[in-house]
Amino acid sequence: MTDQHAALTYTSYLALDDVLNAQHPRSDEHDEMLFIVIHQVYELWFKQLLHELDHLQVRLDAGDTPHAVRTLRRALTILKVVVAQIDVLETMTPSQFLSFRERLDASSGFQSGQFRELEAVLGRRDRRVFEHYPEGTVARERIATRMARPSLFDSFLRYLAVHDYDVPDAALHRDVTRPLEPSEEVQELLLRVYSDDAGPATVCENLVDLDEGFQEWRYRHVKMVERTIGDKAGTGGSSGAAYLRTTVGKPAFPDLWAVRSKL
Repeated sequence: MTDQHAALTYTSYLALDDVLNAQHPRSDEHDEMLFIVIHQVYELWFKQLLHELDHLQVRLDAGDTPHAVRTLRRALTILKVVVAQIDVLETMTPSQFLSFRERLDASSGFQSGQFRELEAVLGRRDRRVFEHYPEGTVARERIATRMARPSLFDSFLRYLAVHDYDVPDAALHRDVTRPLEPSEEVQELLLRVYSDDAGPATVCENLVDLDEGFQEWRYRHVKMVERTIGDKAGTGGSSGAAYLRTTVGKPAFPDLWAVRSKL
């Protein structure tokens, strides 16, 4: 019996017909294509980061140091690429962006559901994000699911427990739907982890790198917005750079930063 399925090709495997025909500029301005492609690539990297961080939580829950470190390093490398893409976007001058900005209508980066998912994985618990996602939408449901699950730091605490560290019960069994709060008890625990200077200490440092990488992305993002539109309101009714500045410098894992003053 003859196999009627078409042979797999590079184009079909990567669904390139779909990917390369997914750009639909709404103007004849040359630079709009760059704007679309950059943001589509961001969303692909966000998808991969969520894929990696989901795997990281599984490996942490299992106490698997080698694979947790390997996954963290991959996520860090992806973040470097994500930050570097801003260099490409900054080749667009303010006047070039303004030539098609009005065609964006109410669309805005604030509506990136995947980035909100990433924030939730890192521990953000702020229901105000739902203002951009109507009830019943897939994005809202995915973000809500993430916010109801243990964060990455919760998985890290379970990882420490697997490695026989005496994790405070209040931290190990906290309400994961609430924001992460600094804990003196957790910081004392981290002092012991760093003192042992073994695999868990390496995981600590890689988590700090991850936190720093996201903070770097936020900083570069806000500076890119400032140099492009200044303090104008963003599309979709957002406050633009004014809001973005409030997110800069806020660590996802405050205990891992606080403990540095005690080492």
